[in-house]
Amino acid sequence: MTTTLQQLNSATPAEALRLLDGLYEHSPWIAEQALGQRPFASLAALKHAMVTVLANATVDAQLALIRAHPELAGKAMESQSLTAESTNEQQKAGLTNCTSEELAHIQQLNAQYIAKFGFPFILAVRGPRGTGLSKREIIATVERRLGNPVDFERAECLRNIHRIAEIRLNDKFGFTPAVGNEVWDWHEDLARHSDPEFAERGELTVTYLTDAHRACAADLVARMKECGFDEVSIDAVGNVVGVYEASPHPSPLPQAGEGVKALLTGSHFDTVRNGGKYDGRLGIFVPMACVKQLHAAGKRLPFAVEVVGFAEEEGQRYKATFLGSGALTGHFNPAWLDQQDADGVTMRAAMQHAGLPATLEAIGTLKRDPSKYLGFVEVHIEQGPVLNEMDLPLGVVTSINASVRYQCEAIGMASHAGTTPMNRRRDAASAVAELALYAEQRASADGDSVATIGMLQVPGGSINVVPGRCRFSLDLRAPGNAQRDALERDVLAQLRAICERRGIGLTLEETMRAAAAPSEPAWQARWEKAVNALGVPLHCMPSGAGHDAMKLHEVMPQAMLFVRGLNSGISHNPLESTTSDDIDLCVNAFSHLLDQLASEHKN
Repeated sequence: MTTTLQQLNSATPAEALRLLDGLYEHSPWIAEQALGQRPFASLAALKHAMVTVLANATVDAQLALIRAHPELAGKAMESQSLTAESTNEQQKAGLTNCTSEELAHIQQLNAQYIAKFGFPFILAVRGPRGTGLSKREIIATVERRLGNPVDFERAECLRNIHRIAEIRLNDKFGFTPAVGNEVWDWHEDLARHSDPEFAERGELTVTYLTDAHRACAADLVARMKECGFDEVSIDAVGNVVGVYEASPHPSPLPQAGEGVKALLTGSHFDTVRNGGKYDGRLGIFVPMACVKQLHAAGKRLPFAVEVVGFAEEEGQRYKATFLGSGALTGHFNPAWLDQQDADGVTMRAAMQHAGLPATLEAIGTLKRDPSKYLGFVEVHIEQGPVLNEMDLPLGVVTSINASVRYQCEAIGMASHAGTTPMNRRRDAASAVAELALYAEQRASADGDSVATIGMLQVPGGSINVVPGRCRFSLDLRAPGNAQRDALERDVLAQLRAICERRGIGLTLEETMRAAAAPSEPAWQARWEKAVNALGVPLHCMPSGAGHDAMKLHEVMPQAMLFVRGLNSGISHNPLESTTSDDIDLCVNAFSHLLDQLASEHKN
């Protein structure tokens, strides 16, 4: 028999505690203290109440909770003295059916882990989908986390304990995040497409108009049709566009200029090299799930919903960041068509190979008329550690940081590593290394600016040759335009001074500049109201990452919603992940936003 929230809220303290028995291993004090916050408006509110209790506990109490958990495939499992909950979880992960070699390896890792940290390794073995991690995934996670600092690892154990409790609570209440599971599965399914050399290594890379990219687009088209979109197409730059039409306009007919508008939403489906499954794609699939629900209910809104899977945001194959969303704002750079990728294929040729017209005339028709849209909203995985560290599922974005990117090359003189004295060298790589340290220090001085040299290459380098050339990227970001510009001036001035002092030539090519994009207040307020309606705490935060919303911000109001990521919120990395529970909450928040807009439109 499952528990209901009404039962929990109305039960006596002793009965309520009994209803929550077994959530935290041998530690009923967490549920007991959380129950003091009754009544709970939602299951999500109850989950966060327990998160708050543990966050406010002493370190000794936290460590006692961690130590109350059994080792994975440890002595308690062998002696069959695990709690019923732990037994179920380890069974689902296959840990009760290990080979002798697997068992020995896991127990060896357990011993190494305890020797380093002084507490057992904790992992929510039922995973982000709730169906169980594989033994291979579990072993890889232990091996990876052995490298963490002690304080960080203690916090990571607590986060996993909360995930264990969340799944156990779902079981008690008979709750399945069905929509979240479906959307999670969509991500997994789309990730089967990857560019060849990366696919061979089991890595996810989807760059503009490759075979994998076009396969993703075809899958999105098919999925949108299944969800019930009225019109689905691939446009002149490869964006996937789905439109769910509005309800018929009531009589009398609207006056001139009062035609039915659309809500524009979406994100990108291309990836960085060896990236994650959720970056961008979450912002396509969440609104698709909402449209699927509307269609299944036979419901139309007073406005249309237009979901766009932007074909290119990352700028990986060509230096054309925000190409897909830029085409909708009328900011497609004609020079992009003649750019060549690493294999010498021009963008024009890639478009033609993909069956796209590859003409400025056709691309120009994609420009949207802002007067026909209510605004633009985007859902995105956070790509950072803030929500993860706060144990919050959702965050409302206040502004997207300003940014600028450069592709650069330092040009020195290649010479013999053994015969060239240190004071006679023109070492291009050392010049860039000096810049990297300065950029790190200069950005840190602002407190909230960031500077990154993410690509560094010595063409034709050799172990016994002083680097004559060094190609590198430069990525500078700050919350406001003026702060970014000051950072840029200082970093570029230092770069030029370094090169002059070292006798190094320099080329700089600006490849992207984006202004800060503050959320439009009314749209941010709608997201805030949607999050509050779910019963979870509201957290507002800036976005350090760039998003397609930055481009749409140039022509219409926009606001974003972040979803917590796992593994410290890491992104642009295969470890990027989120739970189906958090996705389910995100879909509910998006649906609530649609309901708000519908109510406003009627009024």
